[in-house]
Amino acid sequence: MAEMEITSIENWGFNFQRPLMIAGPCSAESPEQIEAIAKGLRGSQIDLFRAGIWKPRTRPGNFEGIGGDALEWLKIAKEILGVPTTVEVANAKHVENALKAEIDVLWIGARTTVNPFSVQEVCDALKGVDIPVMVKNPINPDLQLWLGAIERLYQSGISRIAAVHRGFSNRYVTEFRNAPEWSLPLKLKEMIPGLAIICDPSHICGSRDTIEEVSQKALNFGLDGLMLEVHHDPDNAWSDSKQQITPLTYNDMIKRLIIRDSIDSSPELKSDLVKLREKVDQMDKAMIDVLAERFGYIKAIGEYKRKNNLAVFQGDRWHDVTSSRVNMGKEKDLSEEFMYKIMEAIHDESIKQQESMLEKES
Repeated sequence: MAEMEITSIENWGFNFQRPLMIAGPCSAESPEQIEAIAKGLRGSQIDLFRAGIWKPRTRPGNFEGIGGDALEWLKIAKEILGVPTTVEVANAKHVENALKAEIDVLWIGARTTVNPFSVQEVCDALKGVDIPVMVKNPINPDLQLWLGAIERLYQSGISRIAAVHRGFSNRYVTEFRNAPEWSLPLKLKEMIPGLAIICDPSHICGSRDTIEEVSQKALNFGLDGLMLEVHHDPDNAWSDSKQQITPLTYNDMIKRLIIRDSIDSSPELKSDLVKLREKVDQMDKAMIDVLAERFGYIKAIGEYKRKNNLAVFQGDRWHDVTSSRVNMGKEKDLSEEFMYKIMEAIHDESIKQQESMLEKES
């Protein structure tokens, strides 16, 4: 992958800082609603006002947005708050209408990111246009689709790009509407240096009860801002009422959040961290050496089984090993879930190596 020269959000031309704070309703419902929310947010920390104009719903019959007529209403928020505006676009017509209404920033939603044809249509409509675009992760945890959408935008001439982490669908019932899978946005940051990643706690949570917790966790992980759904009367919102918060709640929460400094801001802290990381590097090398030695014994066991015509998998033995190692880990403050994952990975590799020895004999 050729390195992309992404323009940082500080240089988007809007006086943005990190963390970037984006707020506004899930859906634009009326001029009066936009005015009430904007007035409620006046005086709060907000860099960008958001509102859904076209709402791609999972099933027909639900409210699917006012459409292009609502674009003009966002000028009310812009005048009251003095901040730029952003809307979601999913096709060339959306792009055309948003640009005509002088929307400042666009975003591509999760249901669009998942479809390269739709992403390319948006990119083709943006050729020759200099406007920032944010890209939400695809519904499913597919890093390549997310990366591909960003690459398509960059190839169309857009360099003011940010990603939005809104969580991933999960067939299992959890405390969140969409599983955070924090490792994926962090991996994307590694793959595209300089790319800002904004967290969307509203969609991750699906409920306002855990929004502050997820917002703080996103900042702890070093993500570059928050996109929060704010409504003056959330319980009566026309879409996603449970995950929207009031302007007052938003303002109070932002004040409580702890902003983490970048390690680059302090040479002294960076020096201390380097020393600690060197210790971790040494431990990792020692751990790999121990694992390699362990698998040497596994191969010896495999050879013994081969000579004595024994089955590779011995269920009782593995049950005892797993239980004892998990308990050892718990005594060292390692979680049970983590220990099971570690032992399962070791077991899978052990089985593969012993099977390979038997296959060579065959």
